[in-house]
Amino acid sequence: MIGVERGEELEVGYDVPASIGMKESEIQTPCLILDLDALERNIVKMGSLAQGMGVRHRVHGKMHKSVDVALLQERLGHSVGVCCQKVSEAEVFARGGIRDILVSNQIRDPAKIDRLARIPKLGARVICCVDDIANLPDLSSAATANGTRIECLVEIDCGAGRCGVVTTTEVVAIASAVEKAEGLKFSGIQAYQGAMQHLESYQERGAKFDLVVTEVKSALRALEKEGIDCEIISGGGTGSYYFEGNSGIFNELQCGSYAFMDAHYGRVLGADGKRIDQGEWENALFILTSVMSHAKADQAVVDAGLKAQSLDSGLPVVFGRTDIEYISCSDEHGVVSDPDGILTINEKLKLVPGHCDPTCNLHDWYVGVRGGKVEVIWPVSARGKVY
Repeated sequence: MIGVERGEELEVGYDVPASIGMKESEIQTPCLILDLDALERNIVKMGSLAQGMGVRHRVHGKMHKSVDVALLQERLGHSVGVCCQKVSEAEVFARGGIRDILVSNQIRDPAKIDRLARIPKLGARVICCVDDIANLPDLSSAATANGTRIECLVEIDCGAGRCGVVTTTEVVAIASAVEKAEGLKFSGIQAYQGAMQHLESYQERGAKFDLVVTEVKSALRALEKEGIDCEIISGGGTGSYYFEGNSGIFNELQCGSYAFMDAHYGRVLGADGKRIDQGEWENALFILTSVMSHAKADQAVVDAGLKAQSLDSGLPVVFGRTDIEYISCSDEHGVVSDPDGILTINEKLKLVPGHCDPTCNLHDWYVGVRGGKVEVIWPVSARGKVY
């Protein structure tokens, strides 16, 4: 596994938070730890669900930014590849051995387009999203110059209000132009509705999905009328995969957070009315933090503050504890309410981050733990790859 040898060569506490075989209690904090058993169960489960629904699963690499996790998802969850958001991320995964990569975003800068066109030389299929016919000459020119092929998905704005075309006329026009462009191939439709993923109500998410289906069906009918085939109809996330997977329309999912889970997704309710982190998925990612001060009787201070996590989706939750609560933080400190004064100096706590994606991007390493010991150390391979 990538990272194991590097982790053993580096100095614990300076370069890396742990070493292979170390006890969990000895890991340097704050750092990201992975419960490997929970992670593997999540991956296997999603793979089985996708297979049962008869769809492919293209895992979202922007969540973990880790080649090692992506390879594990291929091995245990039979994923078909990854999607990511930036060309530099795609290059990391291609160099790490992932052979099917969707950049689920628009690439417009000429230098980035040229790098995108060179990814197939690393042995990977490369696909990107388009929502503007004016993007095609640049993509075509770069693919032709590099002797490669770039596949394209036309992105539909199906309610997120970000990128994507809004009319079937635009879908057909772009798809037709892709088909005619040298070095390009029209491969299908991107219809990811990110705004619906964290709606807490299952019924509300279902209503949003009905609008997605309407948009996608209209586009597919228009393409069929023009004799244009769609190999890929891709979308879906941790909060909606069952809608896309059972729709009979989508044939590819793009779930990401299911593998790690976070506190924000923990508030999302499934069809049974239960939180999806209470049976559907397990928390596998934690910020391990240590108590560094207890000068005040009713509160402790831990070493995981703003620089160890993203708070865009709220504060972290102390895993497995109802007697204490993480209540605030500053750059380097987190304040934990401890009304009974039960925490002790150097005691370690596991925090479930509010939002896993940007939290992972703040760290260099994942420390994988099983049975109370460090089993693997994986780099956050694409950390900082924002280009």
